[in-house]
Amino acid sequence: MPLLNKTTSGTSGATSPELTRLRVVLTVFFALDGFIFAGWVVRIPAIKQQTGASSSALGLALLGVSVGAVITMMLTGRLCRLYGSHPVTVVCGVLLSLSVALPPLTHSAAALGGVLLLFGAAYGGINVAFNSAAVDLVAALKRPIMPSFHAAFSLGGMIGAGLGALIAGSVSPTRHLLGLTVIGLAVTAVAGRALLLLKPPAPPVERRHDDGTSQRLTPRTRGLVIVFGLIALCTAYGEGALADWGALHLEQDLNTAPGVAAAGYSCFALAMTLGRATGTTLLERLGRTRTLVAGGATAAVGMLLGALAPSVWAALLGFAITGIGLANIFPVAVERAGALAGASGVAIASTFGYTGMLLGPPAIGFMADWFTLPTALTSVALLAAVAAVIGFTTRRVVR
Repeated sequence: MPLLNKTTSGTSGATSPELTRLRVVLTVFFALDGFIFAGWVVRIPAIKQQTGASSSALGLALLGVSVGAVITMMLTGRLCRLYGSHPVTVVCGVLLSLSVALPPLTHSAAALGGVLLLFGAAYGGINVAFNSAAVDLVAALKRPIMPSFHAAFSLGGMIGAGLGALIAGSVSPTRHLLGLTVIGLAVTAVAGRALLLLKPPAPPVERRHDDGTSQRLTPRTRGLVIVFGLIALCTAYGEGALADWGALHLEQDLNTAPGVAAAGYSCFALAMTLGRATGTTLLERLGRTRTLVAGGATAAVGMLLGALAPSVWAALLGFAITGIGLANIFPVAVERAGALAGASGVAIASTFGYTGMLLGPPAIGFMADWFTLPTALTSVALLAAVAAVIGFTTRRVVR
């Protein structure tokens, strides 16, 4: 199988300029992913109005994104093992760019759910593929640069959301998302060509057989990967919860204006972006274990402040502290899972993480009905603390 031999053996003698180019190209794909996804999210209200869907019907339709992503993530791990993460990244980039133009073309909740299933599949696929490529690059460079890629994703998301907010009143969803398709295909054509010309670094020796092919997961390795997946789940739970419930908490429980309430998630997202931008330096100084433990503890304290503070400004400060705390936990968890098991490890950890993001909003909703919304939001602090504890107990593996 020539493709298998070419993409899994890689090149252990890759020069520094080649690795630097690979880092730049992967950063572009991370940013593009965040840009396209955020561009779609800001047009959800307009798509709801266009389809005439009720809130419950829209909720079921939006579930298509999560279902498509979770189903595809494990499949993408296998495809990366067979064909390499670089070609799979490019193919998924094309599919993501094409599928984002489909939602405005639907006129019912059922049709919307169907196209979002395709969009979610492409989104989940590219996340596993470029994270797998990034894991191998981290191993080759022997530097903890994984947070910088996720910072690019966050920055792309902020740009995509900001642009979408600016043009929402003057450009129809159809033209906006079609524009994202054009931009996505153009960027993928340029960055994808560069990515396909760059040979992936060889997987670490501990993940290869004598013939250079990737090892199968042993029960112990799979167990460790699942542990890192649980860490990813705990942190992604918080991201999903704050995205959906943060603004409502500020407006409903603290009686703030809608504009200020909307700034709640912006504070969280900006703090997370800044935290990831400085994540490599933090990891080099503290190491992975201290970063996981300190991040989880910081997020727990921040979320307790954000959920229980009696004033708006204290709550906003709490959201920002939470973003800083959570910023580097997910990237470290995915990188460690990938270092242990390659693309399969990335797929497993990513699936756990996306499940956490999927479970967070409805779990908060149920707990808010049973208790109160501030009480429900403290579950984010609890799971952040759990992530810190797991990070400490796996310190011999994390290092």
